[in-house]
Amino acid sequence: MEKIVIKNINRPARNMIEEYKRLDVSTVYEAQGKVGLVDRNIRPIQEGAYICGPAVTAVCYAGDNLMIHAAIETCQPGDILVVTTIGDSGAGMIGELIVMALQKRGVQGLIIDAGVRDVSRIKELGFPVWSKAISSEGTTKTRGGAVNTEAVLGGCLIQAGDLILADDDGVVNVKNSNVESTLELSKKRLQKEEVTKQKINNGELSLDFYGLRETLEKENVIYYDSTQELVK
Repeated sequence: MEKIVIKNINRPARNMIEEYKRLDVSTVYEAQGKVGLVDRNIRPIQEGAYICGPAVTAVCYAGDNLMIHAAIETCQPGDILVVTTIGDSGAGMIGELIVMALQKRGVQGLIIDAGVRDVSRIKELGFPVWSKAISSEGTTKTRGGAVNTEAVLGGCLIQAGDLILADDDGVVNVKNSNVESTLELSKKRLQKEEVTKQKINNGELSLDFYGLRETLEKENVIYYDSTQELVK
């Protein structure tokens, strides 16, 4: 791996980000063809948090957070810091002090494929975090990595400047080049869901409006009026 820091990245247009803030992770994931979802093991440390913004990436060696410190300098207001590691790590690579520094830069939140610590204090600071682990295990600051290069986060390839959304359901990534098209697909999905909600409110069954009875028939699913009929 080349050890580099890229200072400036291409971020999605501000108006596009504002449009995405009306959407949730599951809607965007489904709309863009069930891609971009980060591994389910990366979970929020708090409930009810939501962030949406461009990714600043930091690729660190496991157990070393030097490149997180380097990444802070490249962050702009509204960014989301995305941290991955070379080698598996559950160490607490970010704590209260780094969070304070991130907040000072206007960073919205953190997604990390490793651990965090000082969780109670981070919650008090109101800084949203999605992490793989919570651990007091400390780190070194001695190994060079990369900032704002490609990073694999929870099995998902993320490029600096990609759009990140995170909520209680998890984390999803939208490629910067696909931001506009995915937004339109997401809006169409929401419109479709509104129609479905109306059908549910009208008492219609999903078996009917999704056309699932035919599928049940193809799968040779047999209906019985009662368990008594079943044992005859």
